[in-house]
Amino acid sequence: MKKTPFAAAFLFFSLTLSHADMLTPVPLWPERAPGALGTNATDIPTVTPYVAEGTNATGAAMVICPGGGYSHLAPHEGQDYALWLNQLGVSCFVLKYRLGSSGYHHPAMLNDAARAVRWVRTHATEFKIDARRVGIMGSSAGGHLAATLLTHFDGGNTNSPDVVERQSSRPDVGILCYAVISLGEFTHAGSKNNLLGTNPSPELVQSLSNELQVTTNTPPCFLWTTFADKTVPMENTLLFASALRKCQVPFALHIYEKGGHGLGLANKPPFNHVHPWANDCRFWLSEQKFCR
Repeated sequence: MKKTPFAAAFLFFSLTLSHADMLTPVPLWPERAPGALGTNATDIPTVTPYVAEGTNATGAAMVICPGGGYSHLAPHEGQDYALWLNQLGVSCFVLKYRLGSSGYHHPAMLNDAARAVRWVRTHATEFKIDARRVGIMGSSAGGHLAATLLTHFDGGNTNSPDVVERQSSRPDVGILCYAVISLGEFTHAGSKNNLLGTNPSPELVQSLSNELQVTTNTPPCFLWTTFADKTVPMENTLLFASALRKCQVPFALHIYEKGGHGLGLANKPPFNHVHPWANDCRFWLSEQKFCR
């Protein structure tokens, strides 16, 4: 039987999974993270590098924000994506960010995501990556975090004694998978509560409704979701796409009919292969010069 691109991708993914045990999380701050509530693992944001190797490596990098409603982190939206992107030659850095379930609220999560992008750029030579090709990817609540950085980045502080903080936190591209975008009518209530706590101010809600924060400087994005998603309605993705369009920011938009929330690569029922979004995203990444 001839292998489809999806089957081949899944075969590589399956064979490579055991390598993850050798990967070591790296704390994003050498001392306590700003605003840390303690010194437990949940108080220490980290990135876990998954480095593309050999002639397959393109020099591009992706910071990956797993979903989980800002209450936990879903492995299949972190490690699994990293292993898939490694196959495309993209080095990945899976972010463990602080969570509402551990007592944190905004801006801790955004600080962690921004720090991760800066950290990757600071270590570009070490990991043989191009500091001008560092993207961010997120699913569900992790997609909200990615979208927040895509619309709330800064150019870095060139006068900081911390060399990491001198780097820009602006991602070069964004990939948003069935993302929470708005904190208004179509939001996911659990994510909103974990991120902001109870009774946030209207100004804070508006500032983190990311469809309202898009500018002409927002990076190009790949967006996908499903019509069948009842947890995070597809309107979230449509609102962000509309905002990108108004600001003339390039994007690719895919809305698939079937599939519940949290699909990931979808190597499970109702799909017994990698979902078509992966191939669509690969094509888009090649257009962005992130993969061949």
